[in-house]
Amino acid sequence: MPRKIDFIVETATVERLDRWLVDQLEDFSRSRIQTLLQDGYIRINGAVCTNRTSKLKLGDQVRVTFPKTEPLNLEPEDIPLDVLFEDDHLIIINKPVGMVIHPSPGHRSGTLVHAL
Repeated sequence: MPRKIDFIVETATVERLDRWLVDQLEDFSRSRIQTLLQDGYIRINGAVCTNRTSKLKLGDQVRVTFPKTEPLNLEPEDIPLDVLFEDDHLIIINKPVGMVIHPSPGHRSGTLVHAL
């Protein structure tokens, strides 16, 4: 079941929704919040809101629903790495310029995570 967080706007504000949510959800960037908005995961007073510039009013109810995340099924890849140091707890790598660190849209393989 997706996780949901409910907020009630407790002070009069003329702040944009995305900026207000950044203050409420401190672990999320404005970019991540804007993606949640665009994808319809944020509601104001029960109605889906996709407009990041919506203004909030005193007493508004804001619900953020976090989509269910799918586990990454990473397969190790044989990618040569320039390992500068390694022990049981730490590895230092001279990462090549342009090598993507972790999988993302458009980069599902060939990343540093796959190499490790």
